[in-house]
Amino acid sequence: MTAGVSAKFGGFTTTRADGALLGPWNAWLHDPEVGTAFWTVTQALTKAQRIPDPARQVAILVTGAHFGAAFELYAHGAVAKQKDGMSDRRIATLAAGERPEDLDEQEAAAFDIAKALLKGGPLPTALYERGIALFGQAGANELIWLVGHYCFVSVTLNGFDIAVPTDGANAG
Repeated sequence: MTAGVSAKFGGFTTTRADGALLGPWNAWLHDPEVGTAFWTVTQALTKAQRIPDPARQVAILVTGAHFGAAFELYAHGAVAKQKDGMSDRRIATLAAGERPEDLDEQEAAAFDIAKALLKGGPLPTALYERGIALFGQAGANELIWLVGHYCFVSVTLNGFDIAVPTDGANAG
């Protein structure tokens, strides 16, 4: 897991100075059998990438904001900025749980679908069909699973009180 995290996530602090993992990964190591299963899902969703990354990051940030998961917002804000060139203003707007005015069609769909899923209940048919029209069936599936997975990640971060590292030596 450490090697995978180091290789995949370079835009934010993922380890302490002593090499211990931060973020959800450290929490998952409390129970390696279960944690490995969650890591496997994370890898599968990362590998799939059937929807454009900016739309993925919007959905993840909407989910992190919904749960007030500080580490999630920190980590994926950094990914969105570094990988997709997302502005600080847009990241801050998403982190506040609000809809940025400058979303493209795919990002707007990811925002709307994530928000609808986070309200609870079935995803409205019109949003589901919009997801299929923009991302294909596999992409719509991925978006739904992505929101669900990052609900789990956010709850893990909050449940284990995993904070944003201030100096790379934060306990996770």
